[in-house]
Amino acid sequence: MNIKLRFKPVSHSWVALHPQPKGVIQFIAGAFFGTFGPMLFYRYLLQCLFEQGYTIILLPFNFTFNHYQEAGFLIREQYEILPELVRMASEEGYDYEAYLDDQNFSWIGHSLGCKYICLLEAFSALPNEPQDREQLIRKLLSKTADEPQIQSIIADISILIDDLTQKVVEVRKLIHVYVNRDVKIASTFIKGQRSILLAPDITGTASAIRPQFLANLLDEIGWGVKPTPEQTYDLIRESDLFNLLGLICFQSDNIAKSTCKWFINILKKPPRDFSITLEGRHLRPLGIQLGNDVLNLFNRLAIESVEKRNRKFEIYVIQLLKELEKIQQEKERAKKEGFND
Repeated sequence: MNIKLRFKPVSHSWVALHPQPKGVIQFIAGAFFGTFGPMLFYRYLLQCLFEQGYTIILLPFNFTFNHYQEAGFLIREQYEILPELVRMASEEGYDYEAYLDDQNFSWIGHSLGCKYICLLEAFSALPNEPQDREQLIRKLLSKTADEPQIQSIIADISILIDDLTQKVVEVRKLIHVYVNRDVKIASTFIKGQRSILLAPDITGTASAIRPQFLANLLDEIGWGVKPTPEQTYDLIRESDLFNLLGLICFQSDNIAKSTCKWFINILKKPPRDFSITLEGRHLRPLGIQLGNDVLNLFNRLAIESVEKRNRKFEIYVIQLLKELEKIQQEKERAKKEGFND
């Protein structure tokens, strides 16, 4: 099927609706490129994913040091967009069956965008009972945050969960109005959904602020990045999730080097190896097609043929998606047959 990638604004995001989608990919780009024109900077990668049969959602984020808050905005945005996907597809005469099950939704992040995906996955493991949830958050943050910070985070997450619970109800009602169908939402957050991290960068205030003493000062007075890398890693470890995670790192990438190393060492639970290290620098995923070539001014090889680009990068992203889908299907079959995860 020869179809063009066309994005339309929906809520605060951009959506490219596939006529016959087998799923949805929610893409969160890096800090600068995720704010200014991700549909341009990542055009070639997005086109390849679209041609594989996925509706693409580009989720923007603001420059902020409060990543808890921004992760909350992104998951709220998912629920704003979901009923719109069904409505738009129905009006266009497109298939909308894939949108009626949140297990058909996947996440791909690049650089800082990966941190938001990790936070949303980690939030999936938080207890439902407020008292248990507060106890766990205190346990995770007691060594790295003061009491006012802990109280603020507990309050923000509680408000977020209450908001999402209400949004799930609203989404069900809207979709029923649009197409008279029920929607399956297995998790308020993103548990059970596939995710691929491209050169993940889970760093602190010092990566955004220079010189170092100024970053240290911001951290000292509580204005620095939240959560810190250490807190983020603790959330990931405690969650005992991330069983549908694919990781792509790059050999000449000094920005994501430490984060990639941590993930490779810690996340060894999947039955297959879902981490790959490829040639390239941190901004390897960027690229725009010009005829038979792909242009990426931020990579060592600025211009390469479409064939070479696919062979060196996109093919691995697509293979990871397929492998993770197989694992996802195996887990679903095991549940139906009465086995544990």
